[in-house]
Amino acid sequence: MKKIKKHNQVSILSYIVLVLFSLIVLYPLAWMVLTSLKTLEETFVIPPVWLPEHPSLKTYGDIFVKYPIAAYFRNSVIVVVVTTAVSVIVSCLAGYAASRSRSRFKKPFMTFLLVLQMFPAVMLLVPYYKMLTAYRLVDTLPGLILPNIAFTMPFCTWMMMGYFNTIPSELEQAAQIDGCNKYQSFARVICPLTMPGVAATAIYSFIQVWNEYMFSQTLMKTETSKTLTVGIAQMVGEYRTLWNDMMAASVLTSLPLIIVFLFLQKQFIATLTSGAVKG
Repeated sequence: MKKIKKHNQVSILSYIVLVLFSLIVLYPLAWMVLTSLKTLEETFVIPPVWLPEHPSLKTYGDIFVKYPIAAYFRNSVIVVVVTTAVSVIVSCLAGYAASRSRSRFKKPFMTFLLVLQMFPAVMLLVPYYKMLTAYRLVDTLPGLILPNIAFTMPFCTWMMMGYFNTIPSELEQAAQIDGCNKYQSFARVICPLTMPGVAATAIYSFIQVWNEYMFSQTLMKTETSKTLTVGIAQMVGEYRTLWNDMMAASVLTSLPLIIVFLFLQKQFIATLTSGAVKG
């Protein structure tokens, strides 16, 4: 009885801690949503008002009139979709090759990929800018897509390699005995089993690129070529900030991330865990 009682107490304490941390995480999100429903005057009231007196969705319509939100959104979607597609395809092939390779250069190469992630992106900003300027890719979507691919692909490859390590090579051997060659066994047997890993890799790439700011701010010059993160940052004025506009744009920007993660969170967590325990 004492053990059961102690276990119950620990469980209750754990739930209390989880609830407290959940409130800490959800507080900024709640404030963002509620501020987007306020009038401009209510955002400047002192002391601050938690609940809007007259909640309204007017701000959501106004931001499409005041700012080129549709262009920002279109640019972000194009960059994210292309980067994610390329990163997932290449990392699947590279992760599979690394998982099945017996070369002595495998570990140094994969370590090199991991070390690349340690360098801050700002250190490579000037070299990337010079290269893209030389090829006339500054202020173009391809010029923004290429650096994003370069930064997401190494970790995506590590994730896919960890997932491929969980798939027994005997499955491929059995497929080859049945008449499949290496490419057919990969396409027909291995690929269907890696869908959770592909989903997790896609989520990682999606989140990284959707929230990217530094390269977008530096490489994109014209107003209609910028992404959502840069567009939202520009809503901060020199003398006054329209907080309800900024929060409404932030809510719209957060929705795709929330929707994608809600649908694919199980695959994301499962793949991270498998990659952590498999060598």
